[in-house]
Amino acid sequence: MAPLESKPLTRAGAADPDWVAGRRADAAELYGKLSMPTSREEMWRYVDLDFDLDDFITAEAPGAPVPVADDVPSLGDVAGRATIIDGFTTEIDNPGPATIAPLATAVVDHAAVLQSRLGTGIPPDLDKFTAAHHAFMQDGVLVHVPERTDPGAPLLIDVQAATGGVVSFPHLTVVLEASATASLVLLYHSASDTPALVVPHLETWVGDNARLRLTVVQEWGYGTQAIAQTRVVVGRDGSLVLGEAGLGARLSRLRLAVDLEGAGSSAEVLGAYFGEQQQVLDYRYTMHHAGTNTNSDMLLKGAVEDQALSVFTGMIRIDESAQRTDAFQTNRNLILSDGASAQSVPNLEILANDVRCGHGSTMGPLDDDQRYYLMSRGLDRERADRLQVRGFFEQVLARFPEPVAVDPVRRSINRKYAAAQREGRV
Repeated sequence: MAPLESKPLTRAGAADPDWVAGRRADAAELYGKLSMPTSREEMWRYVDLDFDLDDFITAEAPGAPVPVADDVPSLGDVAGRATIIDGFTTEIDNPGPATIAPLATAVVDHAAVLQSRLGTGIPPDLDKFTAAHHAFMQDGVLVHVPERTDPGAPLLIDVQAATGGVVSFPHLTVVLEASATASLVLLYHSASDTPALVVPHLETWVGDNARLRLTVVQEWGYGTQAIAQTRVVVGRDGSLVLGEAGLGARLSRLRLAVDLEGAGSSAEVLGAYFGEQQQVLDYRYTMHHAGTNTNSDMLLKGAVEDQALSVFTGMIRIDESAQRTDAFQTNRNLILSDGASAQSVPNLEILANDVRCGHGSTMGPLDDDQRYYLMSRGLDRERADRLQVRGFFEQVLARFPEPVAVDPVRRSINRKYAAAQREGRV
């Protein structure tokens, strides 16, 4: 296929503002100098990419909307929504009080909010994918919640990959001003057989005393590959609760960086992922404590069957300035088939001397003692094992920030495991 070509951030025929054009040109130059990452690099350890960015083209226009699968949560009434298809913002419903705007117009209409933030949360020099995103992103969405504002209902961003052979770079910038509160639900999905590449960026600023509940449901089709970046910066006494469900994609990689910059800030990060067939689910998380009296709790639970692979590398970094930090990370993994595998590497980097910090990591099969107990109470083996799998995920799903997303995620996990049981794959 043809190599990547630069597409303007604004709609066809309109020019980027100078400040966007300059950043885009710098990123395009950097993109030309970088090579595709390999597993020899620490941040890409355990994962070998079998494709090149030049294998894909950028879309000239969005494809047809992707039907919503049964497992994708329906939120009902929302305080605002946006749809991004193949990197283009196709629909905005913005009744207020939060602002939801396409980047195509927001770079002009909301330049005061974006100029110091757009593209600064996730730098272009992390790897070739981030450089490509900065250079070639077609469009995206700005979510801006004013000071002391609560939209009252969730805000929904629906990101779709609709066209095979296409790489898209959907971009989402979220800004909560001081003392604002918001619940944001981000859906990623594509048709099961769509061989697309998606490189989404989510950069978020949570202001002083602001509260963000962020729920991400990843249901890419198994032909789609996704290389995602998320960064959240939290101000003084601000809080983040982030729940991510990783269920789809041939390859789904999420690099998450949370910066607790303000004194008294906090973050709770929750993850539930389930891999089957030849899926690769790759999580690289960093929790950075910079302010005093900060706290974080990271809990991820995952299961893999068939020949699926899951990867978790977590880092808690505590600066010398971050005294009286309380931080913990936990990663638990179920290995449900002989051919499946999981890699779990928690790390700590502590420069302060007045902290409470720890980590835990486990992996293994279903518990024989629990199976025996459940069968002694009248369940057959299949139902006993299904109950174990369901119970394994309940601890994390019960804490997800948007409860309406939990039942669809639970059904998806149960359905995948029950199908593997029927077909003798576990």
